[in-house]
Amino acid sequence: MTAAFALLLRDLRLGLRQSIDVAIVVLFFLAAGILFPFAVGPAPGTLSQIAGGVVLVMAALAALLSLDRLYQPDYEDGSLDGLILSPLSLEVVALMKALSHWLSTGLPLMVAAPLLALMLNLPAEAYLPMLAALGLATPILSLLGGLGAALTLGSRRGGVLLTFIILPLYVPVLIFAVAAIDAARLGFAGQQNFLFILAGLALATLALTPWATASALRQAVG
Repeated sequence: MTAAFALLLRDLRLGLRQSIDVAIVVLFFLAAGILFPFAVGPAPGTLSQIAGGVVLVMAALAALLSLDRLYQPDYEDGSLDGLILSPLSLEVVALMKALSHWLSTGLPLMVAAPLLALMLNLPAEAYLPMLAALGLATPILSLLGGLGAALTLGSRRGGVLLTFIILPLYVPVLIFAVAAIDAARLGFAGQQNFLFILAGLALATLALTPWATASALRQAVG
């Protein structure tokens, strides 16, 4: 357990040294999101209808920006070989990497999401469901992103390949997260059902992706 937290702290410290990367992710999230009013028009009703979808899709795209750096630096400097040979389980390594990605990407996006929602005229009653949906969806995005980063490790044009692999896996997560926000916006009582489904997806992803990621890392190094 101590070794796992040491790895997590190491990755977070490395991320803080490149704090500009976190800023770029958040700025992309906000800047890309506020382009939608220019495309669909500034009508408050129209913006309110699309606000939930815009926030979730922008969060997914912003999360993709930092995925190629999840394992690539360790792969290039040989640190990944040391992690594979260390007593620390590679599944735990994958889990800690995903957690560090969420803390440095998903959490800042959750903090910035209300600002984007405000600019898109999301109703006040949908803010808490939006944060709940992001709180369940962003860890899934990080876990699936870690799997994609491991699968494309060492590949030429891995960033492009990573996008094609990961985006289809993101779709079910985005559907249920946006459905929870829209249910709250429209005053429907079933928003909890969509959040429960998201929670189930989060648990399933947490149970399965570390094993798949570890296997992909072994294949990439071997």
